[in-house]
Amino acid sequence: MKERILNYLNYIDKILEENTSDTDYNKLIQEHLIQIEFFMHERLIHLIVTVLFALGTFMTIFSFLFSNNIGLLALAFLLIVLLIPYIAHYYLLENGVQKMYKQYDIMLERNKKSRID
Repeated sequence: MKERILNYLNYIDKILEENTSDTDYNKLIQEHLIQIEFFMHERLIHLIVTVLFALGTFMTIFSFLFSNNIGLLALAFLLIVLLIPYIAHYYLLENGVQKMYKQYDIMLERNKKSRID
């Protein structure tokens, strides 16, 4: 997913950078909205998973504090090891979708200008 979102963002950046007169912004906007929906869904799923892992980690740590069971400490460590990549991936998705919103705004602005001209 990381490679896909980064490739897509670069693809759109390249199109916006070139800003050729033959770019069909109506079609590009429709395709972009579909991609935004896909990545928003992915972001939501990863938010849910990340929050559940964080809750599980904190519950395991608090359980360890009350029971002093070393197995719970090991489980908490494993959950933290998994939680870090989940947070990093969610961060990528969140920032990617935010950038897609900015790209969308640029596309709308250029589409309006092309209609006026």
